Formats: sequence, C-alpha cells, structure tokens
Amino acid sequence: MLFGWTFECGILEGPKSYQEVAVARDGTTCMIQVTGVSLRFADKKLFDDVNVKFTAGNCYGVIGANGAGKTTFIKILSGELEPNEGDVSITPGERLAILKQDHFAFDAFPVLTTVIMGHQRLYEISLAKEVLYAKADFTDEDGMRASELEHEFAELNGWDAETDAEKLLMGLGIGRELHEKMMSELSGGDKVKVLLAQALFGNPHILLLDEPTNHLDFKAINWLEEFLMDYENTVIVVSHDRHFLNKVCTHMLDIDYGKATLVTGNYDFWYESSQLATRLLNDQNKKKEEKVKELQAFIMRFSANASKSRQATSRKKLLDKITIDDIHLSSRKYPFVGFTPTREAGKEILAVENLSKTVNGEKVLNNISFRVENGDKVTFLARSEAACTTLFQILMGEIEADEGSFKWGITTSQAYLPKDNNIFFEGVEYSLVDWLRQFSSEKSENFIRGFLGKMLFSGDEPLKMAHVLSGGEKVRCMFSRLMLSGANVLLLDDPTNHLDLESITAVNNGLISFKGTMLFSSHDHKFIETIANRVIEITPSGLMDRRMEFNEFLEDEAIQAQIDAMYKE
Repeated sequence: MLFGWTFECGILEGPKSYQEVAVARDGTTCMIQVTGVSLRFADKKLFDDVNVKFTAGNCYGVIGANGAGKTTFIKILSGELEPNEGDVSITPGERLAILKQDHFAFDAFPVLTTVIMGHQRLYEISLAKEVLYAKADFTDEDGMRASELEHEFAELNGWDAETDAEKLLMGLGIGRELHEKMMSELSGGDKVKVLLAQALFGNPHILLLDEPTNHLDFKAINWLEEFLMDYENTVIVVSHDRHFLNKVCTHMLDIDYGKATLVTGNYDFWYESSQLATRLLNDQNKKKEEKVKELQAFIMRFSANASKSRQATSRKKLLDKITIDDIHLSSRKYPFVGFTPTREAGKEILAVENLSKTVNGEKVLNNISFRVENGDKVTFLARSEAACTTLFQILMGEIEADEGSFKWGITTSQAYLPKDNNIFFEGVEYSLVDWLRQFSSEKSENFIRGFLGKMLFSGDEPLKMAHVLSGGEKVRCMFSRLMLSGANVLLLDDPTNHLDLESITAVNNGLISFKGTMLFSSHDHKFIETIANRVIEITPSGLMDRRMEFNEFLEDEAIQAQIDAMYKE
C-alpha cells in the first residue's frame, strides 16, 4: 500500500492478568507486549483487538485526540485497569514503574523516603531490616533472615539508594534542604517533581509516564529529556509537549478511532509524514511515481536531520529502514487558526514604567519597566505562577498596579486570552452561536458558524449550550473570539492549556503567521521556540530582557547564572 501500512498492531487495553513472555515472535527480547486487548465502557468501544509490543532501548510516545484513551491505555499497561479481552505480558523478572497522579498519597512520608518507595521491593527490605535489628531477642534464625535480606539489599544497590534518590531530586530542582521535609510541606509543583523522581528511581525496566512535564519548569524538563535520552530500558509516555516528544521518542503510538498504529520516528516525523500522505492522496494531478519520489525524499530528509542530533543515532538507523508503505494517513482533524488585524499598528506599542504589584502577600512584580515595539513577539517567563498572569491582568485593565504606569500606543488594539476563561461561560444560557455572536459586529448565523467551524464546531455542535463545554472546547471558543477581534496586539496567558495536540499545532502555526505583536506566556517549549523573538523573565529583583531565540536564552550559561542570582537577591 502506498499511503497505509499493515503492522502487527492494534490497540492498547488493560491486562486481565500479567503473563510472562520472554521472547517476541520475531525473536527480539520483548519487555512488554499487548495481545488482543479490547475495552468497552457501557456501549462505547474504546479499544478493539490491540496488538503491540514495546522493546528495550526505545521510548514510545502515545498520542491521540482528547478522549481517545491515552491515559486509559497507560492504566491498562500498569495493571490498574483490566480489559474486557486480551492481556498484557511482561518479560519475567522485569520491574514496571509508573508516575503517580495522586499528589497527596505520600504526605505522611519524608521526601527522600517517598522517592525510595518507588522501588517497592527495596523499600520493603529496608523496613524488614529495621524490624529485625530492633528486636531485643535477636535469634540465630533472625540472623539468617537478616543475612538473606542484606544480600538482596546489596543486589538491588540498596547502599546507594539515598545517594541515587538525592541525585534525581537535585536534577529535578529539589534542593537538599527539602529532602528531609515531609511531603505535606511541599508545594504542588515540588510534589510533582518528587513523584517523578520516585518513578525514575531504581532504574525500572519499564517506565510509564503520563504527562511527566506538567508543572515542571524548563530546567527540570531539560534534565528529564537528557535522562530519558540516555535511558537504556523501555519508556512509554503520554505528553502534549511536542518538543519533549521530539527529543526523547524513537516511536509514536497513534491511538485513533479505537485503533493503535505504531510509527517509527518522533512526533514531527509522524505529523509531517501523515500530512504529506494526505496531501499527496488528495492531489489527483500527480502520478503515482511522482508521489513515491516525494515520499522517498521526505524520508531521506528526516533521516538526515535525525543524524544531526545526539540522541538520534538509533533513530536515524530506524528511519533508514522505513519504506513507502510505512507512511500512513491520519484521520485527525485540525482547527484553522488565523488572525487578520483590522489595521496596522505604528512603531510604538506599549510602554511600561516601574510597575509593582503584591498578590496575597507576595510581591510578584517589583518595579518592572520595558517597552514593546511593533513586531515583537515576547514570551514572559517567571518562577512565580502569578507573575505573568498579574502583569497581563494589569495591562488589560482587569486589576490595578500598586505602583507604576503603562501606556498603549494610540494605533493599537488588544485582544486577550486569560488563563482562566470561566468568567466568559459561567451562568451563560447561550448556544455557541449566540455566545460568539455577542463579540461580533456581523451577526448573521452563517458568518458566526463559519468562525466556529474553523475551530471544529460543525453540524449541531454550534447549537449546544456554552456553559456545558469542556476545558478544551472553551479555549477553542475563545480563539474564535480572538480571531473575530481584528486586534493587532495579542496577549495570551498559557494559550495551549487544555488543548489537544491537533489544536496546539493549529494555534502554533496560526501565531507563527500572525503579523502583529504578541505578549504571551507558555509552558510549551516548541510553542515559544517557534514564535518568540524576545524573552523577558520576571524575577523578584527585576527583569532579564533579551532579544534572542528561546533556545539560545536557555542555553546561555551567563544569562542563566545571572537569573539565578536575581532570584536569590
């Protein structure tokens, strides 16, 4: 087949019970294998006859539209959820670890202990040893048992456990001053880092990670990327972070309409190959031979690019083996995001002078000043979650600064996407058509439906009530509103929150093409990398403001050292 392939693959569902499997059918050692897995909820079939295997040395990114079953898939692999049919098998003696999602489950334990608990057997041995050695009437039998435990403890590198746990915590940005604290004393973001260290601890043979970059800062994400790029065992990860998927993944597992397709390469390869296959299929004027040549050129180009990155030596070898039949179509639908300013702005966009603001006793903005010129696409960073949001709220007149002032250029018009958009939908008894109509000078239903259609609200969907929308649907509605505004300055506070990868990609592409000025915050590395031409980090003692690419900003050791010093002042 030219545009599709048949692969021994189906869908991933949960195991009725783990079975042991030492060797896959092709003779390679198989770390975890899914066979004939199907799962139904009520009358909805989520997965059907999934067959796929995951082998050592590879990192598999699990992708799919919201609701496709990515997290369910991980739960099946971990044994937390049982499928209706089929099973999941792991190689005998292998240990599986999963990133825990309950941030309060370990509140009664110290941080360092919580990490070590990631290796359940090692932790059990440590407790058993303590009980034995605390006995007042230590017998010969106890001595024999203690000897057995000490031997197993040593085999599991127990004597290095605390040191190994400390290295993981330090790498993720949890300083030694926090290692002996109780988990209940940590902030939400720090708890996430500790739970991630717990999953990584002890070099598990199979590592399951569901959205591991959530709540991590860019330094921690970079450390995790480096860690996984050097990881020799099997990693299966769900993530909306395209940069992360591109850095660490050797394969993508695409879950779509109850089926799962395994594709060699990272996220960009999957996305671009599926888009190219779709375009070529729809191009009736091209002959089959021309299509084959274009697909071959695409594979060669991606393979050559892969060889340029440190991690991708093995990926290049994999891509070199790809044939035309391995390029497959995707049924995914992408929104259309495009912004057309009503008028062009002048050179002067915004002047901010000595702004300060305290929120809940924390001074999140401290005497900051900067100017924005036409064409600037400025990303704002801060270790305080409130800093960027507070700045945008002041600039949009939602709250007042304690000190200082700001002035918009007279030729500017602003449109704002807040991080919390609930105020636009709570208590609103409008259909989507009527909801969007209130923000438009053109009131005709066909016109309004056109903008909703761009964001994939079609058929009867524009008639449903606005207040019942999911988080992702609300954000897509907000983008319809922004596109209607005709503004030449956009302020976007974490605009990819709640969106699936298809919507994130569409928003990203639309904003790359935007000719106006942008001020935005984001936790999406690729989003920032491909849009920003200027980076401003807000610290407690002022701003670090540089007109440079985002990657250059992060990799400049002098800049990062200066920023660290500014946080300590």
